[in-house]
Amino acid sequence: MAGEGYARPELLAETDWLANHLDDQDICIVDCETPDAYGRAHIPNAVNVGTNTYIKGTDRLHVMPPDEVATFMGALGISDDTLVVAYDNRNSLLAARFWWVLNYYGHTNVKVLNGGWHKWMTEKLAMTDRPANTLPVKFTPKVDPSLIVSADDLKQQIGNNNVAIWDVRSKAEYTGENARGNKYSGHVPSCTFMEWTDVMDLGTGAFRPQEEIQQRLEKIGVTKDKQVYTY
Repeated sequence: MAGEGYARPELLAETDWLANHLDDQDICIVDCETPDAYGRAHIPNAVNVGTNTYIKGTDRLHVMPPDEVATFMGALGISDDTLVVAYDNRNSLLAARFWWVLNYYGHTNVKVLNGGWHKWMTEKLAMTDRPANTLPVKFTPKVDPSLIVSADDLKQQIGNNNVAIWDVRSKAEYTGENARGNKYSGHVPSCTFMEWTDVMDLGTGAFRPQEEIQQRLEKIGVTKDKQVYTY
């Protein structure tokens, strides 16, 4: 499904593979862009995530609680056995978020389309403006608490040499120049910084190869021997 050169290729789906599986009944393709973008054009048979692209709860801060996410995913046609392929046109920012939410709720059968909509269009693959017909199904959320850390727990890790706290935001957010409307600005003490876009090939929209990503991470102290926390 994914090309060579990745440490975990099973987490990705390549465009050529998806192009040959558009009509598979056990696959749900999820367009993570806004409804307007979806309405202009999307991959055939893809459903749209809607306006709540980060899948947050009613408090707009945290991820949806189990009951809400069960309804949300079920309405998209994602059952407990569905293979999900998520994509966007933002260097996989929203698709990766969708991937994480599904994993957090115990659905690990999910992949990010490597290169997303940008690569799909560049390769002139099939597209449509017709919305997909979807019947609601049952999605059973099973929380995996190991995939999230609370602020209080993270505070306990500050200064721990066996831990890497990785700030993946923009440089302006890291330095505090851009607070993005938050009460406080800056970064977590003892964290390391590298913007998330540095692991992407911004020309193709695909993830950089494993070797390149690993070299970049090692330079900032994010190594295999450490517990890594990201924010």
